[in-house]
Amino acid sequence: MWSKRELQRKIEEWLQEDIGFGDVTTMSTIPEAAQGVGILYAKEAGVIAGLPMAQLVFETVDPALSFTALVKEGARVEKGEQIAEVSGSVRSILSGERLALNLLQRLSGIATRTSQYAQAVAGTKARVVDTRKTTPGLRMLEKYAVRVGGGHNHRYALYDAVMIKDNHIKGAGGIARAVAAARAAVPHTMTIEVETETLDQVQEALDAGADIIMLDNMPLDVMKQAVALIGGRAVVEASGGVTLETIRAIAETGVDVISVGALTHSVKALDISLDLNTRKR
Repeated sequence: MWSKRELQRKIEEWLQEDIGFGDVTTMSTIPEAAQGVGILYAKEAGVIAGLPMAQLVFETVDPALSFTALVKEGARVEKGEQIAEVSGSVRSILSGERLALNLLQRLSGIATRTSQYAQAVAGTKARVVDTRKTTPGLRMLEKYAVRVGGGHNHRYALYDAVMIKDNHIKGAGGIARAVAAARAAVPHTMTIEVETETLDQVQEALDAGADIIMLDNMPLDVMKQAVALIGGRAVVEASGGVTLETIRAIAETGVDVISVGALTHSVKALDISLDLNTRKR
């Protein structure tokens, strides 16, 4: 995860994007001396993620603001439940409100969906992981939200693991050539994963010495055969079109990992709002 300093730089950029030369509505309607408390609350049930980021937004807008989380990061909340409050200058609260809520809503939506997928495979050995299908500029935070929701992270980017997919196989001239070339080029500490679509490809990946074998969009009966064929000689990952309705059956084939792009690429933000009380507590 980003350090606080790195995250603050990002937040400063995002605040500049939103506030620019100034919040003209707030500055023209709210007295400079006005004090108040903003109550952040959930408008639907879900898992909360992003409270530290929301706090940093308000503190960046105005270091004099006081932010208090009323639930723990990763807590499951019900509709109407208060999750945090921020007190101090009303102008500052309103200027930071949108960015703080945007981050909270997006990350809580990811954590909520991830929690649903993780619960669906409970009792199996499979772990739910994310993908690189993230919002540009928000990958670190979105992958953080996956962890908050009970999931795990796949590779972070193109540079930290080898994943040989169909186009790499075509370009290299086959699985064996692709794995051999990768093995010769990367450090011994880096894993090599191969995407497969058939049992023949699974055997090729095994013979080539792949560390991880991805079963991409395989029917369940073929997936079971692939797991038996691999027999523990490589980590087995299932991927491709995984939904809440199908993930349990996939987990029960015996795979080790199930990657789900839907955790981040099309998630619905959790509905969170801020109500202002102009009389400071």
